[in-house]
Amino acid sequence: MRRAAAGKGQTKVEVTYRSGDPLAETADTLIVPVTAPVDGATLALTGPAAGVEAALDGELAPLAADARFTGKRGTVFQLSTLGRLPARRVVLAGLGPAGNVDEEGVRRAWGAATVAARDAGASRIVSVLPAANGSLDAGQAIAAAVEGARLAAYRFTRYFGAGRKDDPAPREVEAMAFVGDGLEQDAADAALARAAAIVDGVALARDLVNEPASVLNPPEMAARAERVAADAGLEIKVLGPAELEQLGAGAILAVGKGSASEPRLIHLTYRPEGATAETRQVGLVGKCITFDTGGYSIKTYEGMLEMKGDMAGGAAVLGAMSALRAVGCPHVVHGVICAAENMISGTAFRPGDILTALNGITIEVLSTDAE
Repeated sequence: MRRAAAGKGQTKVEVTYRSGDPLAETADTLIVPVTAPVDGATLALTGPAAGVEAALDGELAPLAADARFTGKRGTVFQLSTLGRLPARRVVLAGLGPAGNVDEEGVRRAWGAATVAARDAGASRIVSVLPAANGSLDAGQAIAAAVEGARLAAYRFTRYFGAGRKDDPAPREVEAMAFVGDGLEQDAADAALARAAAIVDGVALARDLVNEPASVLNPPEMAARAERVAADAGLEIKVLGPAELEQLGAGAILAVGKGSASEPRLIHLTYRPEGATAETRQVGLVGKCITFDTGGYSIKTYEGMLEMKGDMAGGAAVLGAMSALRAVGCPHVVHGVICAAENMISGTAFRPGDILTALNGITIEVLSTDAE
């Protein structure tokens, strides 16, 4: 039985797979996928959904119809089982038309169902194994379901309890078990591991974007990149102000001149086992302005509210790099993160300044907000 749990800084959800009858499982919520009818036909409950219908004495379909639930992609319908099933509640998750179910449809279905279950107070969820079809196999289906569920369950809770009164004890999904037959354990293990790596990479990027700029400045971004490199088996080189000055990287140095937190240029390299000089190389470049006031071309109050997120490009690159080895990427990948903080001070660059960039291009600054 494979377990995949989220890492530090994100909501922890233990995900497992086992064979068996999902309707016999005890849980706070049971997620059951259903497909939408075509040509205005009545919603048909088949497979496990038909089993739930029988356990509820035929009440499921009429109640779903009353709620106008049709199985449309990303929609849900939930109700109490009133003790007629071991699970306390059932959530029907809409996949869309049966002939058009794909990975994104599965992600949306399990994402919406997981949020509905969590908001109803569920911490332990059992899910019917998503069925394979012509466009995706069972491994792809369960991986997509895990991605949708865990990404939907993501919450940034690092600062809860630090004087916040709006959500001091947020509901969290702690465990989700996929139960069913038709998927070999080895295939399930591989699918769960791949999904976990992808979700952890996305969650890492979200964590970084959610951090306040007082915490995540360029040196801190470099420190976190070094930890990711150590965990993911990546090469890393971090260039500080002296190295950037020596290289002639006048543009990034100018952007960071007004801040007490000096710029960093972070270069991560992933090399798959057996890589040679002929192995294809891919480059990812991420903008990472950890806070952007606009400098002397200062932003408005409203324009500055979300500028701690001006480093989302760098966060996305770091998240992607963290997952490459786990998903078996066959290419050499270079991730370059340009980290600086655009602030105002007596040393900040000004409109009219002339800069020389690393590639030798001369730049006349017209707006310090065009970094």
